[in-house]
Formats: sequence, structure tokens, C-alpha cells
Amino acid sequence: MNSPINSMTLGGTMPLCRHTTPYATPSATWTAGQSVTIKFSPHAAAHSGGHCEFSISYDNGKTFAVIHQELRYCFLGSKPASTTNTATILSYTFDLPADLPSSDKAVFAWTWVNASGNREFYMNCADVAIKGGSSSSYTGKEMTIANYPGYPTIPEFVQDYDTGLQYYTNAKQITVSPNGS
Repeated sequence: MNSPINSMTLGGTMPLCRHTTPYATPSATWTAGQSVTIKFSPHAAAHSGGHCEFSISYDNGKTFAVIHQELRYCFLGSKPASTTNTATILSYTFDLPADLPSSDKAVFAWTWVNASGNREFYMNCADVAIKGGSSSSYTGKEMTIANYPGYPTIPEFVQDYDTGLQYYTNAKQITVSPNGS
């Protein structure tokens, strides 16, 4: 959360997920349908909130389907009275879809488009194992990428938190699976 993978203003593009080499072992093992909690560092700027997504990939981080969204006020919970860099929410708990396929080589991603400041795109990934899945594939919205080369730029939106929402709400449905289809 402390540094974006791209800044439209400052440059410095990194690959999606920051790295392209998978870890030898998963950093966590989750069960499809279970509740998970994602925690963030308390020492990062909240940039007045913004749009966050949590997504899953089964093809080494090339294609991601969304499993949870926190739109508009990520890290804040509600519209701030003014521009702020103080996060009031530093963890999100949500249920993994019960129909996530099982795999020892899934990639979990968190992405964020900040509401104020330089037009940036944040992304962090973790290699995870998914157990107990009830399906051979998962269909969800395609992960939104913005403020990154080749993708739309979402302008600052601290006054209008609906800015850029069309990229999230109109995202196409995609299917991801451990067999790479």
C-alpha cells in the first residue's frame, strides 16, 4: 500500500503483481466459502479513499476475476469531509465464493485506484492455495485496471465518488479456472 505500481504523473511502471516469479509455496491456504480478513499497514496514506478490488487468478496472474469490491470509500468507510490521508479502516473481512475452484497455485490480488493525489494504480499479490472448491471454474467481473499504461485514467474524484465507477460496474464477466481456460 505504500507505493503504486504506476503513477500517471510520476511514472515508474512495475509489472502487475510487482513480481512475475511465483513463490515456491503458497503464503496462505484458504477454503472456498470461508471468511478471510485482509489487513493493511497503518503507516500508509489513504489518499481520500477510492476504489478497491480483491481478485483471484489461476493463470499465474494474467487474468483476474473479482471476488470482493470496496468502491468509493476504500480505507474510509464513508465520504470524507475533505481530502484526507488518514485511513479509518485497515482491514476487510469477506467470504470467499464457495464455488472457487481448488488449486495449489492461485494468485490473490488487491488493487486500488486512489481518490486524491497523483493518478496512481496500486496492486499487491499473494500466492495462495484454495481448498474445498465446489466448481471447476469461477465466473466474476474482470478486475479493473486504471491509471496504468494502456488502460483508462480515472481523474481525481474526492468531490464525486461515482467518478470511474463505470469501469467497475460495467466490467465484463470472465471465467477463470485452474486448467487455464
